Amino acid sequence: MDEEVGPEEEDVCSVLAQESNELSCILSRQSPEVIMMLCDMMPGDVRRSVDQLALASSSAAAPERIAAMLEYLRTANAAVCRNFLQSMCMLCENIPMHLESKFISVAGYPTNGVESSSHSLTAEKSPSPPSEQQASKRPRIDHWEHCSIAVKSLLLRRWKRLKERLVREVQLEDVWVSPRHMNRGRERPDQTPGPGDRGNRTPDSDGDYGSMESRVTLESFLQGSAGQVTVLLGQAGSGKTLLMSCLGQHWAQNLGPIPSSHLFVLLEFRQLNLLSRPLSLSELLFQYYLPPQADDSEKSAVLDYLLSNPEQSCWVLDGYDEFHSKITRIETQRNGELLDPQILRPVAELISGLLSRQILPGCTVVVTCRLRDVMDLEGMADNVGELLRWERHEIKEYVESYFVVKGHATNKALGEQAVDLLLSSRHLLAMSSLPALCNICCICLEHLLLEGRGGRRGSRERERSREREGGGRGGEGSGGGTQERTGEQGRGGGNEDITRDGTNVSPSSSPHIPTSLTQVYLTVLGAFLNRGGGRATDDRPKTTAPPQSPVSLLTTLSRYRSVVCALSQLAWRGLEESKILFKEQEISQDVLQFSIRTGLFSQVELRHEDGMLGPAYCFIHLTIQEFLAALRIMTSEDVTEAQLKKRFNLKSRWTTKSDRKTVFTDSLHLYVCGLASPLCREALVQLARGSGGPGALKLVQTRQALVLKLLKNLCGNNTLTGPKVLQLCHCVQETQDCQLAKEVVGTRPILEIRNIRLLPSDMDALAFVFGSVGDVGVGLDFGACSMEPECLDVLPRCHLHYLSFRGRKYDDKFAEKLSSILPKVTTLRKLEFCGACLTDLGAASLASALQKCPNITEINLSDNSLTDRGIRHIADIFTKLPGLSSVTLGRNNNSLGGVNYIIEKMTSCVNIQHIHADGMKDIRITLSQSSDVNSHKNNSAPAVRLLNQSWDKTKIQRLSRSLARCPALSVLDVSGGQWEVETLKSLAEFLPRLNITEKIIVNDSCLSVEGLVVLTALLSTCPAVVELNVRLESPDSVSIMFSGATDQPRQETSRKLCLSCCGLLPVDLGSVWRSLGPSSDLTLLDLSSNSLGNKGLRKLLDLLPRLSKIQEINASKNDISMEGVVMLAGALCSRRNLTEVHISDGGREQVILKFCPNKSDEEQQIKNFRVIHSSILPSDMTKLCRRLIQCPSHFELDLSHSSLTDEAIKNLLKVLPKMTSLQRLNVSHSDMSTDGALTLVSCLSDSQRVKSVELRPQSKSFIQFDTVKAEQASCRLTHFNLSSDNLERLVGILQQCQQLSDLDLSNNLLEDEGVNSFVNSLPRLQITSSVNLSSNSLTRQGALDVAGTLCTCDQVSAVEVSLGAEQRSLIRFGRDGSCDKTLSVRESRLEPDHLIRLAEILSNCPSLTKLELNNNWLQSQWVEDFVRLLSGHRKCDVSIEECWITSEAAVNLVCRCLDVNSNIHTIRVQQTTLHLSLMKSAELTSVSDDSSDPAPSMPTEKIGLVDCAVEGHHLAAMSSIVQRCPLLTELDLSLNSLDREGAEFLCSVLPSLPNLTTLSVGSKETYADAVVQLSVALLQSTGIQCLNLSGHVISDREAEILARVFLKLPRLRSVNLSRCRWTVTGGQELVKALGQCVNLEGLCLASVLLDEDSRVFLAHGLRKTNSIRRLNLNNVTMVMGSAEENGVQDLLDAMEGLTQMEEIELEGWRMADRGVEQLTRLLPTWTGLRKIRLSNNLISDQSGEKLLEALRSCNHLEELHLSSNSLGDLTAARMSLVLPSLTHLTVLDLSQNKLDDEGSVSLSKALVYMKNLTKINLTSTGTSELCAVAASLAHCHLIQDVSLGWNGCGDNVAVELANILPLCQKLTRLDLESNSVSVSGAEALVRALQSCPDLQLIRLWRNNISSSEAQRLSLKDRRLNFSST
Repeated sequence: MDEEVGPEEEDVCSVLAQESNELSCILSRQSPEVIMMLCDMMPGDVRRSVDQLALASSSAAAPERIAAMLEYLRTANAAVCRNFLQSMCMLCENIPMHLESKFISVAGYPTNGVESSSHSLTAEKSPSPPSEQQASKRPRIDHWEHCSIAVKSLLLRRWKRLKERLVREVQLEDVWVSPRHMNRGRERPDQTPGPGDRGNRTPDSDGDYGSMESRVTLESFLQGSAGQVTVLLGQAGSGKTLLMSCLGQHWAQNLGPIPSSHLFVLLEFRQLNLLSRPLSLSELLFQYYLPPQADDSEKSAVLDYLLSNPEQSCWVLDGYDEFHSKITRIETQRNGELLDPQILRPVAELISGLLSRQILPGCTVVVTCRLRDVMDLEGMADNVGELLRWERHEIKEYVESYFVVKGHATNKALGEQAVDLLLSSRHLLAMSSLPALCNICCICLEHLLLEGRGGRRGSRERERSREREGGGRGGEGSGGGTQERTGEQGRGGGNEDITRDGTNVSPSSSPHIPTSLTQVYLTVLGAFLNRGGGRATDDRPKTTAPPQSPVSLLTTLSRYRSVVCALSQLAWRGLEESKILFKEQEISQDVLQFSIRTGLFSQVELRHEDGMLGPAYCFIHLTIQEFLAALRIMTSEDVTEAQLKKRFNLKSRWTTKSDRKTVFTDSLHLYVCGLASPLCREALVQLARGSGGPGALKLVQTRQALVLKLLKNLCGNNTLTGPKVLQLCHCVQETQDCQLAKEVVGTRPILEIRNIRLLPSDMDALAFVFGSVGDVGVGLDFGACSMEPECLDVLPRCHLHYLSFRGRKYDDKFAEKLSSILPKVTTLRKLEFCGACLTDLGAASLASALQKCPNITEINLSDNSLTDRGIRHIADIFTKLPGLSSVTLGRNNNSLGGVNYIIEKMTSCVNIQHIHADGMKDIRITLSQSSDVNSHKNNSAPAVRLLNQSWDKTKIQRLSRSLARCPALSVLDVSGGQWEVETLKSLAEFLPRLNITEKIIVNDSCLSVEGLVVLTALLSTCPAVVELNVRLESPDSVSIMFSGATDQPRQETSRKLCLSCCGLLPVDLGSVWRSLGPSSDLTLLDLSSNSLGNKGLRKLLDLLPRLSKIQEINASKNDISMEGVVMLAGALCSRRNLTEVHISDGGREQVILKFCPNKSDEEQQIKNFRVIHSSILPSDMTKLCRRLIQCPSHFELDLSHSSLTDEAIKNLLKVLPKMTSLQRLNVSHSDMSTDGALTLVSCLSDSQRVKSVELRPQSKSFIQFDTVKAEQASCRLTHFNLSSDNLERLVGILQQCQQLSDLDLSNNLLEDEGVNSFVNSLPRLQITSSVNLSSNSLTRQGALDVAGTLCTCDQVSAVEVSLGAEQRSLIRFGRDGSCDKTLSVRESRLEPDHLIRLAEILSNCPSLTKLELNNNWLQSQWVEDFVRLLSGHRKCDVSIEECWITSEAAVNLVCRCLDVNSNIHTIRVQQTTLHLSLMKSAELTSVSDDSSDPAPSMPTEKIGLVDCAVEGHHLAAMSSIVQRCPLLTELDLSLNSLDREGAEFLCSVLPSLPNLTTLSVGSKETYADAVVQLSVALLQSTGIQCLNLSGHVISDREAEILARVFLKLPRLRSVNLSRCRWTVTGGQELVKALGQCVNLEGLCLASVLLDEDSRVFLAHGLRKTNSIRRLNLNNVTMVMGSAEENGVQDLLDAMEGLTQMEEIELEGWRMADRGVEQLTRLLPTWTGLRKIRLSNNLISDQSGEKLLEALRSCNHLEELHLSSNSLGDLTAARMSLVLPSLTHLTVLDLSQNKLDDEGSVSLSKALVYMKNLTKINLTSTGTSELCAVAASLAHCHLIQDVSLGWNGCGDNVAVELANILPLCQKLTRLDLESNSVSVSGAEALVRALQSCPDLQLIRLWRNNISSSEAQRLSLKDRRLNFSST
């Protein structure tokens, strides 16, 4: 500001001229009245001209008047000008302070003369006299100026104090600021995408607050900030406080961007923290900023002026990051309402009012804070700028200046060396980008360099430095902001500054710089401590080293241990209390003085609430305090592990309003991690010893281990966001632990970082982590992250496989820098540069660099600004990158020309496999590896997909020319777009020139029928085209298929034309056909879903002669009616090669014609005409059938799932006899009435060709025809509700059928009445096999009616009735009436009268020889009465099964039956079944003729009680009965519990049985002396021939007695001692005795123990006993030691003379090949052999083959058991030759062998000839392919039991079994357990069961059938068993 001078010293005219523009602006803001007053002061002529101008343009009156006045004043004299300025100052408002002072200075104060000369000023125009206005305004201005002068003095003093500590002058024009756009009203969410989002979106802009623009100087940035709120951001140490003081100094000197007329108010938030009570604005200004000496009136005047002119004030609020409170906007009742500044408010509200324009609106506000705190000011700031870090040249200038200022100017080399050291250290260089930290780095460098030089000279230098340097913070009075950390240069890139012994490894020429940030701060601490001089504050003895000599870090720490401990304790307490300022009383004087002297502390002045100034102290920088706090954590037990864990957390750089406010830089965890390094352990131990706790080393090790454990847990956490992972990398870098680095990468091999600013230090941390893992395929993904180009320099150290940059921040300049780096990243596989601002220039740079990356496989440059030229740059490198596999170029500014260039590249780049372009949105190129191309691993030709392009004739021609030059293409996809006919013709013209192997796709092309015809012509014009698929309805599609081999002959190629959904009319067929040429070789024609109708169908059928190779025609959904169906029937008859016609819904839905090549008559297959899901009218049925009469070939008519009326069926039956070629009529699932079904049944009498009729509502129904005449016919009419009329009509029909074999009327609800009516008519029916009346709701009366057919119908041979769950009623017929008949009644709950009826049936049916009554709930008395009714009857076998027939009840029942019926020949109870054999009286031997005998003898010959729980005492009741049976020849009491009483019973009855020849007392439970007593009884019955003593325990004494008994039974022919247990001695006695029974014919020693002597005795006996016919030695245990094999051989040798052998059982002998060889020599002599069992004998496949050959001579063999051996295909092959000759064979057991598929086929060949086979066991044979075996069972008509379990058989076997089951009518059991049969196979078996009434059980346990499906299937047929039992 100019100095004030008197009017005489200043030219008032020149001032007016200089400030003319300012005057114009001031006057333009005044009211019209004021302008008029000033105009009235002008001379008359001037005033008139001004008024005229105003009248001419009223809208511009004020501006014109102002311009005219100022123009006049330019040439006016000084007096006029002075008078004008004086009046203007009195009348105008809001004149800037500096202008008003200047005008008053040159114009002076107005006088009375001047006032009177202003004749134009009147009272009416002025509210008060001018003198009053001046009097009221002037004091305010004076007080305002005095206040301004005081403020300037204050700011100048402040600056002088700060300037003393500066290294160089501060120039605002050298301070750079980055302006930022405000992102208002939005929080910063974590935008790191999840794993599924990677690469799918371009991230938003910079995650810092706002986005950076180009940089400007601080002065320029503040130029336009008048009247606005400006926020200046900067990190802690960036110089914000210093710059605000400098700004104040500039204002005080009338310099800088803040006008000098403004009041400059500089408030520090650290001061405001001390103000706890509410204040007014006046108190804040005068009491705590500038306490004036004036009275209240002066303060009031200044405040009044301030409130009147708020725009003339500038408020600088420094260090918001240090403020304890958060700023929030104050809500008022009305929007825009101002706050009263006089009201007392908290300081936070006053500041908020200033920022939100609620206090002093229009004032200028400048706020400084750190980046993370700017969120609190969101919505308040008008301008935001961030102080930029120093660049290298600025750092270099500062370091050089530092060493000059510190007294090192004489040694220039020292400064240069310091610069070199700093620039070579990444940590120091990163720190030095902040001014305050740069100063600390200089102190550290000075210490290192001077220490390296040593000597007193270094000490003197340090002393001078301490004298010249104060205790400042490098220009920053308060810390704040987030401290950005740095990384190291590389693994092992730097040297460790501290060795294990704690000494510095620093050669004098070049000191070593620490390798981590923590070690840097440790060195910095040592540097500051060494500035403390020779006085140590430790209590320990002083070191012997001279005070000024260089000392190591450990020595320094040891020397100043107590000081460091005190400082670290203070730092930790400040951290806990969020405090950075400490009062003097909080610090000990020694520590305080030492810290000030060394520069660790900086002193500041604070004004307290009482207005008094007082000193306070803070650490030189916030990071120093945090580092000392970290030392406290690691070395003191006062800090618990819980406190460490609480402080140990990663910080995100994304800030939100909800974040906790803190003053610190959040670097604590970094220093803790760095101190956890083993390199810092010695230093920590030194400090821990000073904390007073014992076990310093253990404490340090424990803390270090805890920190590493916490880090390891974080490394394994895969939920961390990108910024937190970056922080983790910094932490790991500080530890210098490569293993931790590997764990970081192991959890997240690709690190995604989004929306943050990256510094070189960040990239250095990433380089350390990713560079520590080797070549393991790691990647970095940067999204919208700001970074300087130099950040890319570290990428070569990262061993990257994947590198991605996404965001508009990345432009050509960035790409150019990246291009210089990429060739050095030798491991790079994939590069993405997406969503950026890359142009052709940048693409050229990248292309040039990528050529030098031989390992690159994927490139993604999508979403940029590349034109066709840029695309060419990238395409040109394809041939230079052999490993390239994928390139993505979508969403650029290129055209189709760029894509066409890539296609042209295919001629030179054979690696290109796939080009995909969807418009220009998605362009992808896929390439194959060069090695694959050379080795022909990839045989598929390239594919080109150009989707959604705008095609025209020119473009398609250009594309076609490019494609014509390309090698073979597999696919060309040009879908999308609007294809005109001419464009399509152009493509068709070029098509023969193109080499396409698979197809061309033109989907979504909006083609017309005309275009369709163009395409169909390709089938004739282009030989390579083999298939054309066209669909014109939405979604329309076109595909042109090629043969894939151009040299293949055309006549061998299958051609297909599919024109479905094209809207074709009959008239269009002619155009299509003409386009195909005169003769077409189409094999498939699909015309479905068009509008052809019957007319079009006729045209199509007329064209059939021209389709010589056609195989299928699909004309479905063409509105074809039944008229068309009849036409198709005619075509089937007339066209020899038309074999199948499939029609549904009467032709409206499916219409498919299938053809086969012309064959000879012998090779012609059965044709099929199918009309399903249709409603056929009677007239249509007649037309259809009449047309089919003309068919010369055998055919099947399928009318399934159709609606057939009775009339239609009648019409069908009328024509049916004439349809001589019809083989099968299928009406399955058709809708027909019962009458209609009966009409169909009548074909049995109408046509002699009918083989079977099977009808069931809504199920499988058909009529099968024979070629000429059927020998037998079957009829199944089930599940109909047959009424009496229906039944009568049915019987009438059946009476006319002469060849009916089977009739099934089950499930027809006939009930008793219907069944009775039917069985009464049964004699009139000629049925040869069976009638099934099951499930007809019969009662017991109805069941007896069915049983009565045995009497009423001679042809009935058997009746089976069950009223249980099965509801079974089956009548069987014999071939003649003389055969024996059987009757079975089960589960029918018979009553006594029913038994009487059964007795009558027996009486009336002489041929009824067998009666079975099972589980009919009969009582004992009823059974007795029934047996009485049977007295006097002829021969008959009766069996009665009831659960109560057991134990004593069984004995009593036997006795009663023998009492009441004298015709019983045999009576036997086995388990719970009573068996009676009745004989005619004449046939029984007369025993006593004396009828008067009270107890006459009975002719019974056999009595048995077998396995029925009889005990000895029960038998007493039988004594009298048995004694009355002198003719008894057999007594069987086996498998019961006969104790002593049972033996006594035998002793009592045997003497009275002189004719007894067979005695069986096989034991189930043993008892003492049983054999002794039995022996006594046996001695009384010397006629015994067959003796069964199986299961007894025989002692030596009993063996001796029994042996003597054997010798005393001269007629003994058979002995059974199986399962007996004896000692070796007892066994020898018994076997020796048996050897002397030379008349034995049967011997059973199964499962007994034979020692060597017993074996010798047995062999000797066998040689003597030539009469043996039956020998059972199954599972004999031979105790022979090593001679076991010889023992087997000896026994086989002993059998050589047994030529009468009929049954031989040697199971479990394990005779192996040697024994089989001996056996094969014996078999030819056993010509009468009927049974042989050789299971479990280790028989090999080769021996099995020999054994089968030896069996060839056994012509009478009935049973062959060879299970559990190793038989295979050789044996099976021999079976196919031998078994057919064994015509009597009934049982074959080959289970548990090792057959395969070939063996299965061989066995099936044998089964074809085994007509008498009843049982076959093939369980676990080793193969699942048993289809051939199953099919061969159809030839085994007598088969009853089939076991195929545990083979893994699938549905194919089940289906094959289902096919043969109807042919095996005697089959009762089928075992398929543990196979792989599914529901499908089980369903097939269920269907087959309908034809198998005798089949009782099918086991399906352990198959692929769920429990729910199993239950469902069981309900269908209970014979399916899914349980394990």
